[in-house]
Amino acid sequence: MTAGQRHESKAFELVLNAVRVPGRCGRPRCRPLRLAGDKGYSYPWIRRWLRRHGIQAVIPTRKDQRRRPGFDKEAYRRRNVVERCVNWLKESRALATRFDKLAVNYLATVKFAILRRYLRLLAPVEPSDRP
Repeated sequence: MTAGQRHESKAFELVLNAVRVPGRCGRPRCRPLRLAGDKGYSYPWIRRWLRRHGIQAVIPTRKDQRRRPGFDKEAYRRRNVVERCVNWLKESRALATRFDKLAVNYLATVKFAILRRYLRLLAPVEPSDRP
């Protein structure tokens, strides 16, 4: 969890070092095979880190950068699943505007919003059931 005004790329290494990818059996892998990010992650140091750790970068280049051959457009399109999830969470006004100042409270709000979303998907409320 970082400050609201801090760019996500500053916590890049910290987050990826905490990743565990579960498999069918055995110990989870510590690294994903590919990482999809938006143009905000198109930094040389991020690409070097990914290459060093054997992770394929699926990150488009910014306008001020040279184009990279072999960009996987199809894998990048699948990134929209994550974007939709973030938008679902932002249905909660407290998350969208970050009412909570403490990180622990904000994280609890995130978890509550996820629970609310799951419950809504599992047991949708019919219009006639509403008070």
